[in-house]
Amino acid sequence: QVQLVESGGGLVQAGGSLRLSCAASGIIFSINLMDWYRQAPGKQRQLVATITRGGITNYADSVKGRFTISRDNAQNTVYLQMNSLKPEDTAVYYCRATTVGRDYWGQGTQVTVSS
Repeated sequence: QVQLVESGGGLVQAGGSLRLSCAASGIIFSINLMDWYRQAPGKQRQLVATITRGGITNYADSVKGRFTISRDNAQNTVYLQMNSLKPEDTAVYYCRATTVGRDYWGQGTQVTVSS
């Protein structure tokens, strides 16, 4: 089992920044990938950024150049640094951990960007 707890969401003005954190606990060694997803009201959940065990990253086109995913292996934590935020970034942001056999999700953290 893996447990994920997100934090760092909030309300910010357009152009501002936030840093989300996802703290993992449990069977950490089984995690291969960690991702950030987001879901806006009435829309499907969307992949935002991915980081592999080896630190390779990938981003959705809509956030490239603005968001940065990183991980602190010592703290078992993945971060999402979000800069130059736009109103369309407003969503609930979820952390996901992928292991062999199943995925684990956090409870989500709300990010609201005002114009």
